[in-house]
Amino acid sequence: MLSPDDPNRFARELFSGLPRRYDLLAEILSMGQNRRWRREAVGHLVAKAPEQVLDVATGTAGVALDLAARTGARVTGVDLTEEMLRRGARRVADTGRTPRISLLAGRAEQLPFGDATFDGMTFSYLLRYVADPRATLRELARVVKPGGPVASLEFHVPPNPLWRAAWWLYTRLGLPAAGLLTGGREWLRVGRFLGPSISGHYRRYPCDWTVEAWRDAGFVEVGWRLMSLGGGLVMWGTRAGA
Repeated sequence: MLSPDDPNRFARELFSGLPRRYDLLAEILSMGQNRRWRREAVGHLVAKAPEQVLDVATGTAGVALDLAARTGARVTGVDLTEEMLRRGARRVADTGRTPRISLLAGRAEQLPFGDATFDGMTFSYLLRYVADPRATLRELARVVKPGGPVASLEFHVPPNPLWRAAWWLYTRLGLPAAGLLTGGREWLRVGRFLGPSISGHYRRYPCDWTVEAWRDAGFVEVGWRLMSLGGGLVMWGTRAGA
C-alpha cells in the first residue's frame, strides 16, 4: 500500500498509471475548472513577457502549452513522473511546439539549474507532494531571476460552510465514484486520496502560512485568489531583488 511518508515516491507511483487519460479526466474530476484555473495562473506571467519560463510539476505539459500559446517564451517543463512526461512530449509534438518546449525529469526540491536561470516560473499541484514546502519554495525561488513573475495553482477547501459541506461530499463520495467509472482503478485510488490530501494540507499549511513561506523564500508582491467557490487557489508573486 502506498504511503505519503515519502512524498516523491508516493507521487510517482500515484500518477504513473494515469497519463493516457489524465487531461480529460482532470477536467471531469475538477468539474471543468482545471483549465480556467490554469488560464488564471498563466495570466500573471503574460504581461511580463518572459523569454525563459520554468514549469515545475508540468505533468502532461498543460501549463507549458498554455505558456507557449500566450507568450513568446521558451518553456522548460520538469516533472517527477516519466510516464507523464512522455505523454506531455506527445502533446507538445502534436501541437507543433517542440522547438519552444522542452521536458525533463527532475525534483522540485533539487532543480538541475543554476541560480537566476529563468525569467519566470509556474508550478501546479506541487506543494502537497513535497516533504518541506518552505524549503521547496526557496529552491524554486533560487532559479528565478530578480523581478521574475511566479504563479501557482492548487486545489483548495471552500471557506463557506455550505459549499465546504458539498465539496466534502463530492471529494469523499462523488470523486472516487467518478474516477472509477471514467478512469478505472487507478483513478479510483486518486479519487480516494485527493479529498483527504487537500484537507490535511490546509490544516497544516493554511493560506496565510503559504503566503509567508513565499515571502520567506524571496518573493514579493505575493497575492492569491480563491476560484470556483473556493475549490481552487491561484497564487502569484515576483522574485525579489529587481
